Amino acid sequence: MTQIYLHNTLKQRKDEFIPIDEKNVRMYVCGPTVYDRAHLGNAKTSVVFDVLYRLLCQVYGKDHVTYVSNITDVDDKILNKHKETGKPIREITEQTYQWYLEDMGKLNVLAPNYRPRATEYIDEMIELVKRLLKNGHAYEAQGHVLFDVDSMPNYGFLSGRSMKEMLAGARIEVADYKKNPADFILWKPSDPDQPGWDSPWGYGRPGWHLECSAMSSKLLGNDFDIHGGGSDLIFPHHENECAQSTCAFEGSHFAHYWVHAGMLMVDGVKMSKSLGNFHNVDEIISKYPAEALRLLFLTTHYHQPFNFTFAGLEQAKSVLDKFYNALLKTSDVEVISCAPNAKLLDALADDLNTPAALAVLHEIAGELNKAEITEDKARLKGEFLASAKLLGLLYQQPEIWFKGGVNDNEDAEIEAKIQARAEAKKNKDWATADKIRDELKAQGIVLEDSAAGTTWKRL
Repeated sequence: MTQIYLHNTLKQRKDEFIPIDEKNVRMYVCGPTVYDRAHLGNAKTSVVFDVLYRLLCQVYGKDHVTYVSNITDVDDKILNKHKETGKPIREITEQTYQWYLEDMGKLNVLAPNYRPRATEYIDEMIELVKRLLKNGHAYEAQGHVLFDVDSMPNYGFLSGRSMKEMLAGARIEVADYKKNPADFILWKPSDPDQPGWDSPWGYGRPGWHLECSAMSSKLLGNDFDIHGGGSDLIFPHHENECAQSTCAFEGSHFAHYWVHAGMLMVDGVKMSKSLGNFHNVDEIISKYPAEALRLLFLTTHYHQPFNFTFAGLEQAKSVLDKFYNALLKTSDVEVISCAPNAKLLDALADDLNTPAALAVLHEIAGELNKAEITEDKARLKGEFLASAKLLGLLYQQPEIWFKGGVNDNEDAEIEAKIQARAEAKKNKDWATADKIRDELKAQGIVLEDSAAGTTWKRL
């Protein structure tokens, strides 16, 4: 069996991955808060952990992997969007959730085994708060229930920060009812016009950190293998998850491996609406192929900061052109079912080294282009596709890729012009036929005539 190694934030090093139970490898990844369209940072995290999920399924078998990624559908950001737009909260969360699914689908992100919504696990959250109160790790104050960080001697063990560093490096909510400024909310009161649920502490709603602890415990158990997310979540979100989960369940280690994707930047600086460099996924994939964006994310090691540029996106598209061209040239060759390339699998097993894996994919494409014997072409094509599938790439037919449209109306116009050209040729109106070809060529559309008809692709 292939041995996987992952950079474990808990130990600040690359660690040999040894699952608790090889027959049930369990992974939890923090999903989006559904108040707006998914942005590039959401997409990068989803793609990274999609590749890890594919790798785990390849090594341990799909039936032996349980992947959970949540949806946060109760949060102050959602309330703010409600106040800003006047739309009902349910409408905001439902619409945003569907947008997220559509965007991730276009990026070929596989659905997790479970996608729990926070609002479906309120009872579990209330029970978790009760446990923390009973164990002496929480207290009530002015309608709130807070986690008492001083009750946990090793608070900060995930991020490796001292209390002073944690308070200095994060936006901590100041409140006079806190014993320690770092104490965080487990349950807070809701106004009558805000989402809320009845609880032993009154009508209210859960704190953000509490949600993931309750859902992961319910679906994966108190101890599971991998917890993932963006590096921006290490503190306070993941630190606080660790605190409340290990304190609620005596003897629990919670997640054994913490895997974090590096920060996303745009043109070398942090993506921010205030800087005008903030991009949503739908905005990008309305102009560029979604698969090019996926490939671009994989060109940088997941643990490192990732720098998005439009030049990089163009380069990613050019790489996919080469890959799909290798498939187009062998479209008449029947695919032989193959396992992924061993070198590529080893690269991914070595802490998801996607740049090294892509280098292997380039090698296979080169061999496929050079192959002359049909049997070699069939074998290499099968290996090429199986290897690309591990990365979530080459999931389209090459003919569809080369049409390359992100606009269905534009594709329909091209098809209409090709039909008009066919009619002109049928009527021996060669001047009109040539004019249409030239017009399409000027748009970057190349026509290829054959006995089967006319096909087209973008340059």
